Amino acid sequence: MAERTHMTYHAAAADAPWRRYLELTKPRIVALMLFTAVVGMVLSTPYPVPWERALFALLGIGLAAAAGAVMNHVADSHIDGMMRRTQGRPLPTGDVERAGAIAFALLLAATGMAVMVAWVNTLSALLTFFAMIGYALFYTLLLKRTTPQNVVWGGAAGAAPPVLGAAAVAGEVTVQSLLLFVIIFIWTPPHFWPLALHRAEEYRQADLPMLPVTHGFEFTKSQIVSYTVLLFAVTLLPFALREAGWIYLAGALVLGLGFIRHAIRLQQGAGAEHAMATFRYSIQYLFALFALLILDHFSNAV
Repeated sequence: MAERTHMTYHAAAADAPWRRYLELTKPRIVALMLFTAVVGMVLSTPYPVPWERALFALLGIGLAAAAGAVMNHVADSHIDGMMRRTQGRPLPTGDVERAGAIAFALLLAATGMAVMVAWVNTLSALLTFFAMIGYALFYTLLLKRTTPQNVVWGGAAGAAPPVLGAAAVAGEVTVQSLLLFVIIFIWTPPHFWPLALHRAEEYRQADLPMLPVTHGFEFTKSQIVSYTVLLFAVTLLPFALREAGWIYLAGALVLGLGFIRHAIRLQQGAGAEHAMATFRYSIQYLFALFALLILDHFSNAV
């Protein structure tokens, strides 16, 4: 059944090759990044967001993030072909040629930077460029291949969109955007490590030093618990610093305790399936937490 579905998908892809190029951009991840950028925009100014500039900023940030994702596919194409989770991606299957993917990445990057410089501002353009390079080169080519702390330090690039959004509409890096940056930065390890637990054998075969491979499952689970507790504390900062109100606080407490519960169940040996449940919850958690910030912001503005 799985083989038939795989063949059907590739037959469809052959009829619409643009879909495989779209897949290279990791659209779901880019969508979540753009959502966090919007939150950074909204919280960065007490005035109505200048939506014309904001839309251009989202276009530029989205194109740059997509370019980084394509570069990641290019750099990891050999590794992707060795892992069951990723061997169906466009480059390992040959649906997209390496040269075509590189050209696509350069086109996305150049267009994104041009949009940011021409219709947003220089500060946000520079920050967007460094975030793109940080993910595509610093994380993918260096950290991912050399240290089990790759997810920790590589998370800085993924945490950048709120700062980029704030810089786009406010012309500066705001306190609010830095708080959002810290939240995403601390969220990234307990978000990704459950997936790494689930796919540890594949990472081992690909010779990637993910934490479960280098330090074992029990240590990784304890780190997930530690980071979720730290994340719980960090998410209280917007309320403590009077950047968010009671609506946000109530939601952050419930969501944070839910995340800690998942992490503790995982540590107590709930199995590989719960690793994926924790991974899925972490995505829902971040979306809900940032949605609460928007709700709280507008409720206080009324």
